[in-house]
Amino acid sequence: MIEVNNISKKFTKQINKKESVTFYADKNISFKAKDGQVLGLLGPNGAGKTTLLRVIAGIMEPSEGEVLIEGLNYKKNEIEIKKNIAFLSGNTKLYKDLSAYELLKMFGEYYDIPKDELEKRIELVSKRFDLGNFLHQRIENLSTGQTQRVSVARCVIHDPKYYIFDEATSGLDVISSKVILDFINEEKKKGKCFIYSTHYMEEAENICDNVVLIHKGKIIKEGIPEDICKETNCTNLRDSFFALIGGVDNE
Repeated sequence: MIEVNNISKKFTKQINKKESVTFYADKNISFKAKDGQVLGLLGPNGAGKTTLLRVIAGIMEPSEGEVLIEGLNYKKNEIEIKKNIAFLSGNTKLYKDLSAYELLKMFGEYYDIPKDELEKRIELVSKRFDLGNFLHQRIENLSTGQTQRVSVARCVIHDPKYYIFDEATSGLDVISSKVILDFINEEKKKGKCFIYSTHYMEEAENICDNVVLIHKGKIIKEGIPEDICKETNCTNLRDSFFALIGGVDNE
């Protein structure tokens, strides 16, 4: 289980040589993501989702609060935790001069996967994400959907238990999106834990067991999608979100 306890992340922006302004990208965020479930972190661009995910993945340190993964914190157990998580950033760039195979091999070596086992893992993820037709092509020659499938594959090469995915299907064609979403459903059935960030509310309704709606760095609602829709007298999460913030004009 991933526990996010009272997380706040503060930044200071320099306006000019004499003036600066301090603001919170996220403020007092708490929730739990359970094993065998997909927790959706939902909200518009600029809501604070990406900053929060980077804190959860140990890329950033919080200004306040603590993240626990299986009861362990990053300060004392960073290496152990990161061996068990996969973090897919929304703007990750891959080495364009490498082939998909070379990239997967490189990441497998980072995780100290034995050579024989690594070849089996590459074969497995290649089949799972349908990389066979372009496995040995240079990444710079791949389409957006193909590149994203390679990016997800390199995240999971070490068979992690915890997945932190930021906008995994943003801008993808329907085939690439389905490959990734089917993978999430399959891994969930194995007891894996997902925190899945997206601004596609309809997608979240189909894949998420629980959702956390975030707006301007704060949680505005948490729960089962169907329950949130009932409480807001709406038929979908998109309308529920606008009902909770007081309408599109307030957004």
